Amino acid sequence: MKKQSILLLALTLLISVGVFAQQSEKVDTAMVSRIKKEGFDNSKVMEILSMLTDVHGPRLTNSPGYKRAADYAKQTLESWGVQNVQFDIWSEEFGKGWELKKFSLQNVGPVYFPVIAYPKAWTPGVKGTIQAEAIYLDVKKEEDLSKYKGKLKGKIVLFSLPTPVKPGFVPDASRLNDSSLLVLANSGPQEAFTGRRFQGAQEPQRLAWMKWDLITKEGAVAVLEASPGSRLEDGTITASAATVPYPAEVPNDKRARAYSANAPAILPQVVVAAEHYNRMVRQSQKGIPVKLELTLETAFTPATPGFNVIGEIPGTDLKDEVVMIGAHLDSWHSGTGTTDNAAGSSVMMEAMRIIKSLGVQPRRTIRIALWGGEEQGLLGSRNYVKRTFGERLDRNFPYDSVKVTPAAQKFSVYFNMDNGTGKYRGVYLQGNEAARSVFRAWMKPFEKLGAQTLTIRNTSGTDHLSFDAVGLPGFQFIQDPIEYGTRTHHTSMDLYDKALEPDLKHNAVMTAAFAWLAANRDELFPRKK
Repeated sequence: MKKQSILLLALTLLISVGVFAQQSEKVDTAMVSRIKKEGFDNSKVMEILSMLTDVHGPRLTNSPGYKRAADYAKQTLESWGVQNVQFDIWSEEFGKGWELKKFSLQNVGPVYFPVIAYPKAWTPGVKGTIQAEAIYLDVKKEEDLSKYKGKLKGKIVLFSLPTPVKPGFVPDASRLNDSSLLVLANSGPQEAFTGRRFQGAQEPQRLAWMKWDLITKEGAVAVLEASPGSRLEDGTITASAATVPYPAEVPNDKRARAYSANAPAILPQVVVAAEHYNRMVRQSQKGIPVKLELTLETAFTPATPGFNVIGEIPGTDLKDEVVMIGAHLDSWHSGTGTTDNAAGSSVMMEAMRIIKSLGVQPRRTIRIALWGGEEQGLLGSRNYVKRTFGERLDRNFPYDSVKVTPAAQKFSVYFNMDNGTGKYRGVYLQGNEAARSVFRAWMKPFEKLGAQTLTIRNTSGTDHLSFDAVGLPGFQFIQDPIEYGTRTHHTSMDLYDKALEPDLKHNAVMTAAFAWLAANRDELFPRKK
């Protein structure tokens, strides 16, 4: 047989297999059309988003803001007819809540300027308004520490090295182009993490501990750090949890967090925009005294377990089987947590509203989960999966020992959104090749809207991993990056104005369609072989 004939036959067979796979997966196109019409013509996604951000943001885990947002989500879901809406309490204590009551930081000498800054989460405050000299802790090696002994009492410490800042010549916002999507589609599975650690990390940790130990013992009154990351400029700040210093040799699982009920006393901590921090460092390096005025009032609430928000659209003949959609409700605190991840929570709530508005009932139960504690390590989803579906018994790679509950046998699939405001362009298959033909058929009605890419790659860092870890199908959508990685992720610029309405409408419609199609399949969603 000629080479050309062999290639033609192979191509014909490949196309035939693909066509057969799509034809064998039933797609209720009439229902998808109804979902599209409702979601695009009568969307409430931006209204939901504004309530979660402008009114109830930020939503730091266990904070009053998180609890207000959870109350709003529960009441709103119930008003649409979603059933069994509840606060799903974790089986483990999270820790203290925290909120910022009042804050300002000003440079009052050698010249006055208001400093762009934001306190770290769970930092203590200071009494009243204080004025103090700022001392730059220029320590690059252990021997440098000695020159600051006896000089830090009552001072505000500029703790970190300056952050290099250059003009930004690359646009913040972007969409995935055809070539990028093609790379994803053609890529193979990524190598799994083997548990190796960078051995050189101990030395910087040891020096950092010595710096913290020195300024605490010397009696500093507050600590300022430059906002990290060269990608952030123009006054954008990344502020996460306050540092609880420990010697480098203390294992991570033996360390209290700033939110822990048993957290030790720590110094007040503030993150400063890189440009303003660098200016103060340069002033100090010229031998010019830098004087700051600080107001920092914070409030803690008692340590309690965390909680998720769970609700359902009950199924009919297969009601004991479950399809889940979800996103994390908690956020960091310097912005309002819009792209991370009120966008995802709003999309999931809107998907439930769309389905309920159509007056239909799925065969399987469709369950929404709005997770807490994602930013502290997927805590809400991991705790839920452990209690409901099972857990890994082997704590070391390759994690091949899993104990599951009877409920896991009736679980179908979980869909997650947590990569910003950008529109869905496809799905990360998470190594599940059996899912390809199903998703290919489901995406057919969305191809002209730009969603047609499937990649065998895993993606990490969000709540679908809690399901995948115990062998349950859990997926994150491929999303356009927009400016998530360059401007809004965990920053003070994560605000409502950064959300894209057309993209969020598209995502809500696609989520609702996928949830409906999964809930009405004859079989459970295919699992990894």
